[in-house]
Amino acid sequence: MNTGARGRSREALQGAVAWPATLLKGRPRQRRDLCWQQRTASAHELWLVIVDASASTRRHQALSQAKGLLAGFFDQAYRQRARLALLTASGNAPQWQRHGLKASAALQPWLDSLGAGGGTPLLAALEQARDWLQARQRRYPQEQQRCLVLTDGRLKAWPVLQPMPCPSLVVDIERSPVRLGRAQLLAQQLEADYRSIESFKRIE
Repeated sequence: MNTGARGRSREALQGAVAWPATLLKGRPRQRRDLCWQQRTASAHELWLVIVDASASTRRHQALSQAKGLLAGFFDQAYRQRARLALLTASGNAPQWQRHGLKASAALQPWLDSLGAGGGTPLLAALEQARDWLQARQRRYPQEQQRCLVLTDGRLKAWPVLQPMPCPSLVVDIERSPVRLGRAQLLAQQLEADYRSIESFKRIE
């Protein structure tokens, strides 16, 4: 009997929730559906994180709450030795911050300084991300990819979007009293799971 494996399993159940792994396998409905942080990850695992940092995310501290959630994601990626790609959508055009590098403590100063402003080039960011993921899949066919999109969904009308080429999750960070609910439509078109940022606290 492999008592070492059972011991590691028990230890993992006492740790923190591994949200990307949990939500990307489906919506958790009870505690046993949760995945837990462990020190190792599957070989060749990549998380692409797209952050909507447009001016609208300043309202009601939406971006501030998203940054707290991102800190947890980055810590989990570091613990699981996953690679991170990071794309921000603000100003006139999306900007790449990381291209598949190993997660490290160097991300925290960048996250602390992240601010919101300008327009909402989220659609351009999604297009760039889709092309980048597809190119990377051709180069690294064994890599396990995941995509996380944090947005308040405050966009004007847009054409129907193409699905992302990997399991994806849209986290809705809209916080205003009157909500448009467009992030959920984005998730449907991207064929991604959807979760409001408030729901993380409810499950924990």
